[in-house]
Amino acid sequence: MARKAKSAEPLVEPEVHVASFRQTRNNRRTEIIEDYVELVADLIADAGEARQIDIARRLGVAQPTVAKMLKRLAADGLIVQRPYRGIFLTEEGNALALRVRERHQVVESFLRALGIGEDIARIDAEGIEHHVSDETLSAFRKFVAARDQ
Repeated sequence: MARKAKSAEPLVEPEVHVASFRQTRNNRRTEIIEDYVELVADLIADAGEARQIDIARRLGVAQPTVAKMLKRLAADGLIVQRPYRGIFLTEEGNALALRVRERHQVVESFLRALGIGEDIARIDAEGIEHHVSDETLSAFRKFVAARDQ
């Protein structure tokens, strides 16, 4: 008979579990949208334009996958596609890209302040930025600001 591992902490209430898993599932749904919008902003800032082929290359996905997501982003009012001219962010898309970029920078700065190497901090921040709450992000900001003083 297998032994049941003892948990260090008691199991949380079901409502707490539901809330945390609901938030995580919602964050996963928005994560891809945020990644695309952030990448479009980065490509425009770097090269003056964002093209479907560049997005596919940087995300490591096929162009049809990118085309499908771009249609969704356009339908959501985050981008505008112009034939032969590439992809452009709407005002709403640009605002989202700025929020995502700022979250990424805060998380990455926090990880660096903990002594995490630059490359690992950048990679880890890419995942964490989509799941961190406003409260936690605020604590990260305060920690980094206090450390920098």
